[in-house]
Amino acid sequence: MKIKLFLPSISIAALLLCSGFLITTDKTALNYNYITVKDTIINFEKGDTGKMPRGFTQTATGKLQRLDWEVKSDNGTIVVAQLAKNEGDYFNLLVLDKPECQNLILSVRIKSVEGDEDQGGGLVWRYIDNNNYYIARCNPLENNFRLYRVVNGNRKQLKSIDCAIKKGVWFTMSVEMKGNNISCSLNSIKMIETTDDTFKSPGQIGMWTKADAVTYFDDLNIQSL
Repeated sequence: MKIKLFLPSISIAALLLCSGFLITTDKTALNYNYITVKDTIINFEKGDTGKMPRGFTQTATGKLQRLDWEVKSDNGTIVVAQLAKNEGDYFNLLVLDKPECQNLILSVRIKSVEGDEDQGGGLVWRYIDNNNYYIARCNPLENNFRLYRVVNGNRKQLKSIDCAIKKGVWFTMSVEMKGNNISCSLNSIKMIETTDDTFKSPGQIGMWTKADAVTYFDDLNIQSL
């Protein structure tokens, strides 16, 4: 049985002005007791368009540029979008405040919308802070699917494989990690398998893009193992 969590409109918002950019964060809790108890899908159908989704925090890896994650309508479907057009080795992150998971199956639907420097995006897990976590990401501009770890803000590639995902087309990315074993799939096809012992403890879950990649996400599916 799958439990669907619909994210309602934001009731608490903290607006901070930093280095000339407006940063919006929301610390209002979701009903986290239901997350990972069973196969749980979080979508954004009850969210207020133009605002941050409830229960998530936006942050970044790299010298602060712009943070702009918000709920948006995509042809009538409510999604969460990364809209900032940043540059360089700057990683846009939207992290679920709770829970922390160690062994899990994680999936999300993704659509690459724009990006000259970078496109697409992916999933983050065993997230310790904005400088330490795992990433799986698909980039239609480069036609590849890659697994990385980020340690102290430095990204290291673990695996890479060619893929044929196109800009403007929804696809599903999934990740399974148990112990030090990692497998990553696109549209239910397993494409990456490896092991890594960098992050052994439970961590948070999130979504990721790089630089100017404008990307939509929906149906974040979390299952604790």
